[in-house]
Amino acid sequence: MLAALPTASDPSAAGGLSDWIVSVMEAIGAPGAGLIVALENLFPPIPSEVVLPLAGFTASRGEFTLLGAIFWTTLGSVVGAWILYLLGAWLGLERTRALVRKVPFMSGDDVDKVHVWFDKHGYKAVFLGRMIPLFRSLVSIPAGINRMPMLPFLGLTLAGSLVWNSVLILAGYFLGANWHIVEQYTGVFQGVVIAACLLLAFVFIARKVRNSRRSVSS
Repeated sequence: MLAALPTASDPSAAGGLSDWIVSVMEAIGAPGAGLIVALENLFPPIPSEVVLPLAGFTASRGEFTLLGAIFWTTLGSVVGAWILYLLGAWLGLERTRALVRKVPFMSGDDVDKVHVWFDKHGYKAVFLGRMIPLFRSLVSIPAGINRMPMLPFLGLTLAGSLVWNSVLILAGYFLGANWHIVEQYTGVFQGVVIAACLLLAFVFIARKVRNSRRSVSS
C-alpha cells in the first residue's frame, strides 16, 4: 500500500504535506492526484513539484496507471486554471485598476500596459506560463481580466499543463523511490524564477522612484 511511500523520513520530502498527498491518493487514487493539483492552482503553497512526481511514483507501484495519473492531474490543472480565469473575468479591468491604484508605485496606466501586452502575447503567455513556477497559476487571472476567448484559453492551458505534468510524472515514475530528486531540480528552477522576479520588481520600483523625482524637480 501507499503507506510505504517515502514521506517525512526523506530529508527532501515536504513532511506532513507529503503525508497528506499520499493519504489522498491512497483513498481516492488517480482522481485524488487531480484534486490536489486543482487545489495547487488555487493555493500555490501546495507544490506541484511534490504532487506530480509522487503521482508518478505511485503509478509505478501499480496503485493506478501512468495514463490515469497524467489524465487526472491535467484535468485538475485545467479546472484550477478555469476557476482563476473566472476570478479574473469577475475582477475586470476597472476593478483591477482600482485595486492597483492602492498599491505603492503602481497606477492604472500600469494595468493598461499589461492589458496591451497581454492582447499581443497572451496566447504564448498562457501556454508557456503553465510550465513556469509561480506563473502557472497567476497567468490565468490576466487571461480572465482580458477576457481571452474561453476555448483558446482552455486549449492552451490543457497543452501547457499536459507537457509540465507529463514531464514530472514520468520523472517520478522512472526514478521510483528517488522521486524527490525531481523536487530538488525544480526547486532550483523556481529559485531562479523568484530571483528574476525580484530583480524585475527592483528595476520597476527604481524607475518609478526616478520618474517621480524628475516630475517633482520639474
